[in-house]
Order: sequence, then C-alpha cells, then structure tokens
Amino acid sequence: MRPILLKGHERPLTFLRYNRDGDLLFSCAKDHTPTVWYGHNGERLGTYRGHNGAVWCCSVSWDTTRLITSSADQSVRLWDVESGVQLHSFNFESPARAVDLSVGDKLAVISTDPFMEAQPAIHVKRIEKDRSKQSSESLMVITGIQGRINRVVWGPLNKTIVSAGEDSIVRLWDAETGMLLKESDPETGHQKGVTSLSKSADGSFFITGSSDKTAKLWDIRTLTVLKTFSTERPVNAVAISPLLDHVVIGGGQEASQVTMSDRRAGKFEAIFFHMIYEEEIGRVKGHFGPINALAFSPDGRGFSSGGEDGYVRLHHFDSDYFNIKI
Repeated sequence: MRPILLKGHERPLTFLRYNRDGDLLFSCAKDHTPTVWYGHNGERLGTYRGHNGAVWCCSVSWDTTRLITSSADQSVRLWDVESGVQLHSFNFESPARAVDLSVGDKLAVISTDPFMEAQPAIHVKRIEKDRSKQSSESLMVITGIQGRINRVVWGPLNKTIVSAGEDSIVRLWDAETGMLLKESDPETGHQKGVTSLSKSADGSFFITGSSDKTAKLWDIRTLTVLKTFSTERPVNAVAISPLLDHVVIGGGQEASQVTMSDRRAGKFEAIFFHMIYEEEIGRVKGHFGPINALAFSPDGRGFSSGGEDGYVRLHHFDSDYFNIKI
C-alpha cells in the first residue's frame, strides 16, 4: 500500500473529511486555508481563502455544494464548494472549534472556545438555501460546560446533539430545547480530555479518542460504552470503517515530549483495530509527527491521515487488507 503524499499545507493538519461520494477530500490546517483534493489521485483542486486563523474543523453538505469551516479567527464560514466563493460568515466572541451540518443541511451545530470572559458554548444556526436570506442569528445556544468543547455532532434524525471535550465527559443534548439528556458515566468513560469524535456510517454509534491513551466506541442513543481500544500514546484522531469491522486510531506525543529511545521513535503510526474483538490488526507508518486527523473514504477502500508534519497521506488499500483473518 503506497501512500500518495499531499503537500499543500504549511502548518499542521487539524481535520480531514471526505464528501459523501468520496471523490473529494477536504483538509483543514493551522495555515488558514482549507483545501480540497481529488480523493483518488490526490491532485489539489483548490483552496478556500478568507480565514485569518487556524481552521479547526469542517463539514460538507450532502450534495457537495456547500462547505462550512470553523476557525480560531472567531468565525465560521460557509463556502460554495465548486467556486470557492465565501457565501456567509458567522462571527463569534471566541474561537470556533467544531462544526457539523445536520442531515438535510438545514442546520449547523458549532462549538466555541472559552476565551477572555466568554464561556464555552454550543450554537445552532440555520443554513438557508438562498444566501440572500441567510442570517447569523443562533436558533439555540447551550452553555454551562467546563473546558473547551472539542467536538459536536448531530445525533440520529437531528433530534440530539453529542458533545465532547476537555472535561472528558460525553454529553447528549436535546436539539430542540437544549436540555441535557445524558452524560457519560465517569467510571466507564474517558479519564482525560476527549480530543476527537467520529460517527459510524449509519450514525448509530460513534468513536472517541482521548489523551488518556484510549479510544472508546459508544452507542449514540444511550451513551453506553461498547468497546475500548487501548494504545500506548495519547489519541488525537479516530475513524470507523464504513465497510469492515475496523477502526483506525492515530496520535503520538507532542513533538516536545518525543524521546529518541524508542525504535519507533515518537510512535506516529495509524493503528488499525478490529472493532468487535478490540484486537490490533496492523499499523501504517509514515508521518514525522503526531497524527491529528484521520478519515475513511466512504466506500471503505482507502483512508487518509493528516499529521503535525503538514502532510496528508492518502492510502488505497491492497487486496490483502480485505482478507485479514482474526
């Protein structure tokens, strides 16, 4: 399996997302310009220029016409995918961390960081088809959480919102009223901050990665921990295969903590686990720094990883991968 190296970012990667068809890969990095690449050969299609800070997260609409990005410049911007034109900017009092478009693309959920006097918050915005009607008003704002909210996603049928962050608790909110429905059990849940969260293809469960060196698989309706995958490093990125019962986990120490004593110095591989048996299947080496972003292509026949080294590595699986026996 030879990776295709995508060099377009000057700073560390923060997030990767394929569109629904899998023909485009969107990448976010700390260099202010989200980029779109062809998913099969890694050719750069274009960039979205306008942000003035690190871009933390993005989400793309069902029909791949709209892209929404959240940034440390205290804005969330809506783009036309094809032309790269900025359609709207939602402005906040603090850096915007996570963003996710709802099923149907009529709503977006956004998390904002604690900053100066501002508390961390979750905002729900309406996304209009007609840009002339687009407003910046929030339909709902959820506050009262301690610490940064690193990920927010929509639950099944947009009825709930799942949030996770630095206080290590995964929370389930009612998307209409903003009421807290459930919190993860501190005993079975993560012991340190949650860095990443990714849903399964059907949206019925999700996986979280944490600084406590584990990744956990959760039921999205009950917040029950189904599986735990343990590694020897802090986990920065997680993804669930849409095709096989596999999950991929990436991470590594901060560059400042890396020692040269280990022969796999820094431990910067992507690790594949069997989702049911919790057993390690294999590792993919390559990055020269911690892995910050992972995404499976929607057909499950490849995956991409983004690292602190500024590279995106695009992998297409060999036929052996589909015949791994456990």
